[in-house]
Amino acid sequence: MANVAVVGSQWGDEGKGKIVDWLSERADVVVRFQGGHNAGHTLVIAGQTYKLSLLPSGIVRPGKLSVIGNGVVVDPWALIYEIEKLQAQGVEISPDNLKLADDACLILPVHSELDGLREDRKASGGIGTTRRGIGPAYEDKVGRRAIRVSDLADPPTLKRRLDAMLAHHNALRAGMGQPGVGRAELEAKLAEIAPKVLPYAAPVWRLLDQVRSAGKRVLFEGAQGAMLDVDHGTYPFVTSSNTVAGQAAVGSGVGPRVIGYVLGITKAYTTRVGGGPFPTELTDDTGEYLGARGKEFGVVTGRKRRCGWFDATMVRQAIKVGGIDGIALTKLDVLDGLDALKICVGYRLKGQAIDYFPASAGDQAAVEPIYETLDGWSESTQGARRWADLPATAIKYVKRVEELIEAPVALLSTSPERDDTILVHDPFRD
Repeated sequence: MANVAVVGSQWGDEGKGKIVDWLSERADVVVRFQGGHNAGHTLVIAGQTYKLSLLPSGIVRPGKLSVIGNGVVVDPWALIYEIEKLQAQGVEISPDNLKLADDACLILPVHSELDGLREDRKASGGIGTTRRGIGPAYEDKVGRRAIRVSDLADPPTLKRRLDAMLAHHNALRAGMGQPGVGRAELEAKLAEIAPKVLPYAAPVWRLLDQVRSAGKRVLFEGAQGAMLDVDHGTYPFVTSSNTVAGQAAVGSGVGPRVIGYVLGITKAYTTRVGGGPFPTELTDDTGEYLGARGKEFGVVTGRKRRCGWFDATMVRQAIKVGGIDGIALTKLDVLDGLDALKICVGYRLKGQAIDYFPASAGDQAAVEPIYETLDGWSESTQGARRWADLPATAIKYVKRVEELIEAPVALLSTSPERDDTILVHDPFRD
């Protein structure tokens, strides 16, 4: 049985929540390994809708252990809010079924404030962050001045680290004409939240080693998508962490061989939130059609997503750099009713055809998509659970996607309902 890592293969919002929930029924442990509460997953289970940002999707499944790994940056107030919100919906959450890495770094109010100040000050417009403080928190992590979960249980260390961190932040704030932050005020806030957070803290790396030794199945859940990866994405319009599958090992404290199968969640068209290049973006009626049918609004921010045709060139690149073994193709039903469908099969840059997404920001903004047109279908694919339920032209579209991205479709999703899924290959067995 293979442990599975689930990652996005586009710019996020590919429908990972449903697929992770679908797979979590087959897993014993579900691990979040990067990002923060800028992520958003919507789960629909037995008519009940759950909106998750920080907690692993497995938390809504009884009998599953959910883990927040060391690669995640954690806003402790957001964490407790989300726990209490789900508990109010009847979800049982306790230190028995939720573990938080004791070496995970914290997002503090000073981080979200800095995030917003930077976005507001950019004359040409911000990157389009969620203003949740994720980027500044990762900066403090790599700058070796972050506050970690374990520091909440060690007041003397916490004082020293707060002093070091605020010396940096208050200098930044002064340069922006903002008042400084006092240690005592922030320390008091942390002292108040600590008793609620610390019961969940644990050496997660050790726990996952025990889980592995016991032969249990682990599902590693990523956030955002490959093209938002800080190294491999559309830099600087990216998130502040690595989103590809290699981070699953680093961000949870396991060796890379523990991950047996990488599943790339891939939307049947393309969307993006915020700024940055988007070669196949549609600003016409078709783009509006996709957005309306797909309900393309961010779970966390509520922002309208930009929509466009499927970009096979970009997804193929994400598959190569992310080590993706197969994909879960989602939201096929959104394409119902379109007479013709286009797929980007390459780009034209400065008069030359290329088969990859370039690294240069200037080139990324300048590329023009090369399209292949396929027949659409008028029949409904919504709720299909067998290949036989799909129109022939829809099957042809899926098969052409497989050819172009050079990876098989392991799962096919035809609605937000978890059971409206066609299983082609079980990732836990492949």
